[in-house]
Parts: sequence; structure tokens; C-alpha cells
Amino acid sequence: MTRVVLLGSSPGPDTAPTGLRLAALPGNPTVAERLRSQILSLDPQPATIEPGDVATALHALADVAESATENLFLIPDNSIVHDELMYQITKAKRGALALVAKEPRPDVVDQAQEDIVPIDEAEPEIGLNKLEGLPVRARAGKSRVISVGTANHAVTRPNTVLLGPLHVSARNAPVLAETCRELADMAGSFGADDDLIQLIVFGLVRKGVSVGIRGRRDLFYRRVTTQEEVNEAGTEMSGIDEDRARLDNAVKGADGFFTTYFVSTYSRFIARWAARRGLTPNQVTLISITLGVLAAACFATGARPWMVAGGVLIYFAFVFDCVDGQVARYARKFGVLGAWLDATFDRFKEYVVFAGLAIGWVVSGNGDDIWILALAALGLQSTRHLLDFSFGVANRRKPPAQLPTLPLNAPDDRALRKALERRKVERSQGIRGVLKMWTRAGRFRAVHWARKMIVFPIGERFAAIAITAALFDARITFLTLVIWGSVAAAYTLTGRLMRSLA
Repeated sequence: MTRVVLLGSSPGPDTAPTGLRLAALPGNPTVAERLRSQILSLDPQPATIEPGDVATALHALADVAESATENLFLIPDNSIVHDELMYQITKAKRGALALVAKEPRPDVVDQAQEDIVPIDEAEPEIGLNKLEGLPVRARAGKSRVISVGTANHAVTRPNTVLLGPLHVSARNAPVLAETCRELADMAGSFGADDDLIQLIVFGLVRKGVSVGIRGRRDLFYRRVTTQEEVNEAGTEMSGIDEDRARLDNAVKGADGFFTTYFVSTYSRFIARWAARRGLTPNQVTLISITLGVLAAACFATGARPWMVAGGVLIYFAFVFDCVDGQVARYARKFGVLGAWLDATFDRFKEYVVFAGLAIGWVVSGNGDDIWILALAALGLQSTRHLLDFSFGVANRRKPPAQLPTLPLNAPDDRALRKALERRKVERSQGIRGVLKMWTRAGRFRAVHWARKMIVFPIGERFAAIAITAALFDARITFLTLVIWGSVAAAYTLTGRLMRSLA
């Protein structure tokens, strides 16, 4: 469950969308009515921060945050937004996440732009530019907000606006409450155009909370204050295919090379077809299991035509293994049983295929020494899964790295940026430096996919089984699994030891 907080108008003129109606939608709802109907699935009784002075609003938000036991989702009540965008933001695993828009970079670099000093030498400034009606008073990097200013707090080279939606994890709710109370006490130092969300992120960042960023990408969000803006927003939003964005989001972004290029290119459409016909993720999992068992039965014959059939079946067993998760994410049907079935029977399919391949080799009269290779492949893969699980558990217990802090009343962010620079230097030395260099290397496409493939993920394993079994024999399949799996185990173990020591 998520605790939703609807924010009334920010400091400045009242922008409550009481009478603004979305004529393009069925029922001609007001902006506020539509937003409230959207958030009911997240929180049946959302908290509302009434329009008023900034100190009162901040104290009210502090009270909500102080009593919250769930993640918090803050959104202005004059927002027009896609359901899928709200869903993606609220499912973020970061401690805090803000929806942002960055100032567009100029296409042409003129002499004046060439004379701009580097960011490390730039002086803090009060952001005076506006984007979508909001002051540009935040500096964002590639993945998080670096610094935020106000009408009286300078920020170095502002380049971003905080559009509105803000997700804060339950573990940061106490920090949010404390920050809001401190901000309320210094409300007189803010300007009339300072936005409430901007002030909240200003406080969180200075308290050392890592506030991640995401853009709208292929979805829609806009704040509206006039009927003309509502009409424009309705037209623009209707031109965006929200269902396609939802379908694309059903595909995991961190998949391996084989899955990305030889499965996910079409499996998402199978997932949508299945979801629209009422198939559950667990039913799709059962299809995958059945195909895996049939593949093992084909391999157990040892005959070449059946080995080819087994290769085809194990490929489609993996396809449906991807589809079940995509159905869950597309239809938003998640459950403990489904997650357990998926994880458990991935291993079952793999190991029953090992058995089928070994039996087929023996049935073909090639001797029973193949079982040594089969057991080696099974033992190696089991050990890798054990290490993956244990490292994941240990990593989840690790507290997030603390960012530098800055007093809320500091007039600019010089001290914060200096502290961040020192932190950057410290993290570029020793083991951390090596890890950082290897991370940067991932920006090159070839290195990115090589790193994905070397760990021998499930897609590559099933592809290796399908191809080698269909074209060669079980011995080649097991040798491939053992050799590639050993390289993957060494690579993964080395990386995890380095990350544990960093």
C-alpha cells in the first residue's frame, strides 16, 4: 500500500483545478475528480494538504509523514497524468524519486556558450528561468538531484525543474517529517514562486537523502491552471499510446543479450494477448514447465530429429518463462505463489533437461560417463544460484551510502558541491576506483553486452542448451555449460568480493 498525499496550490496564486474539465474524457470530469479516481487504487483515503500559506502546508505534510508506515506519494492536485506513469513512479525501489524535466540543450554551440565556465568553476545563482511555468532551480545529474535552490538560496548551474510527483520510501518518512518542520520554521526565506515540491526536495537533498530522477519518457504529465492548458493537455495526452508504454514497461530493462534481441522483441505481444484473455501468470508458468518437460522427454530419446525438437521446445519454454513475468507486470497481477513458482521451476526445467540429455546419451549407446558432466553442470549451477541468493540477501541489509549534508539556511550550495567532489575523489581510489572504471566502460555498447553475456544468465543458458543439443550432442552441451558456467562463476565471484570490500 502507498500513502498518497494530494498537495493543494503551492505558494503563490491559487491554482486549484476546481472547475477545469477534461471535455475529451467520458463523463467530462474535472481535473481533480480524475486525479482522485486514479489514486484510489493506491490509497482509498488519500491525505489532502489544503491550499494556504507554505508554513501551514509543510506542517500538515510533516504530520502525515510522521504517522506514515508506508511509502509516500506526493502529487499536486492540478495534475493531469497517465495511470502508468504513476504506477512506475510508485514502484520505484529508490529511497526517493522525483519526476523532472531538464532544460533542453541548445542544438548550436555559439561563441557565448563556448565561453561558459566549467561546472566545477561555476558560481551559484538564483534560477530565474522557467520551464512549464516552474522555476528552474534544481541541478540534476544522470541519476539523481545534485542540488536545489530557492528564491533566496543559490544553486550551481540549475538545469532542471521538479514537475510534481515525488515518491518517498517509508524509511525516509521520518526525515521528510523533520525536514518539513524545519522548512516551515524558515518559510519567510522562500519566494512567492517557490514550488512546494521544489522546497521539499530542497530540504531532502540538504539532509543527505538521495533523490533519484526520471523523466516522462513515453508518458504524459502536466500541471494545469487554466481551461486552455487543460484542453491542450487533453489533446497531447490522447496522442500518446499509454497501453504501448505499459506493454514496453512489462519487459525488464536489465535482461541479457539473447533475451533482449531474440525473445522480448515479440514476447511482450504474447503477454498482452494472454492478459487480455484472462490468463494468469501462474497459468503461463505451467505452460513453460510443460514445454520444458516435453523438451527433456525429446532429449531422452537420443535421436537426432527429437534432439532438434527438444531444442525448439526448450527455447519456447524460455519464451513463456519470460511471458509469465511480462503478464504479471502488464496485468499487475503479483503474488508470492507466482514468484515462488517462477523461481523454483526455472531450476526444475533446467535440471530435468540435464537429466533428459544424459539419458538420451546413454540410450544412444555412448556410455554412462556423461553423468559426471551432467552432475558437474548441475552442481555448478546450483552453487551459482546459492551465491546469487546469499549475496542478494546480504546486499539488501547493507544501509544506503550517506550523502553529504548542508544546513537548510546555507545561502548557496558551495559547501555541498565541495563535499560531493571530495566524495567523488575518495570513491575513485582503490577497489572502488576499479569498479567505477568498469562501470564507466559499460557505456560502450560492446562492453555492455559482453558483461551481460559473460555472467551466463538464464537466457544464454537456455540458448546454449537449445543450439548445442540440436546441432551437436549432449557431451558438447554439458561441456559448454560447465566451461561457460565456470568463467561466469569466477567473474561474478570476483566482482562480488570486490563490491563487498569496497
